[in-house]
Amino acid sequence: MLGGMLTFFFLVIFGLPLAPSIILAILISTIVGITFERLAIRPLKNAKPIRLIIITIGASIFMRGAAMLIWGKDTHALPAFSGNDPLYIAQATILPQHLWIFAITILIIIASRLFFNHSIIGKAMRACAYNAQVASLVGIDVKIMVMLSFAVSAAIGSMAGIIIAPLTMTSYDVGIMLGLKGFCAVIIGGMSSGLGTVLGGLLLGLLEALGAGFISASYKDAIAFIILLLILFFRPEGLFKKKETERV
Repeated sequence: MLGGMLTFFFLVIFGLPLAPSIILAILISTIVGITFERLAIRPLKNAKPIRLIIITIGASIFMRGAAMLIWGKDTHALPAFSGNDPLYIAQATILPQHLWIFAITILIIIASRLFFNHSIIGKAMRACAYNAQVASLVGIDVKIMVMLSFAVSAAIGSMAGIIIAPLTMTSYDVGIMLGLKGFCAVIIGGMSSGLGTVLGGLLLGLLEALGAGFISASYKDAIAFIILLLILFFRPEGLFKKKETERV
């Protein structure tokens, strides 16, 4: 939401070009993510997950309220990155913005995989996610890694909001449905599998498109939650994650 709304703000209100508007929107969103971690998450030492979830929900409500007061309740659309003339591929029609979304998403996935698997900071962040106490014993600053995780998440989330805004438009409350669908994709792919999450998102999008085409577009958003409930009932570890055994 912040990525899309801030880009619209700099592009339309200040009249900046698209590229600087996107960069400023990502930077400010990243600062907001870091600030949230420093003020809301870091003071809670050894907090239970339910408390952290409640805090993040409260922060989401606060951000939506602030965005509504600043930009109002109107829905806004960003201009497409390379025009709105459709492309015809094998008797199918696709908008250029869809190609931008696909290309940028692939680049983010590749960059994330390289960062987490081949950089010192990325490996340190993975170590903290696996076992923060052991990571701190070998000299990794867990607090810094947690802050970086919030920064990376905010930057990627704002970029996602920017690239889809020309198609879905943006408003103060656009992040709710996107967040829920993202959570559904994570559940489908398996909580600890990055590639599984990507496949889960593609599968979810495909099923939503088929449901809208063969059933009704009115039920498009409901399909995601039906799939989520089925996965939680029959395969809570996700479709793309192998079952694990643990010795007690």
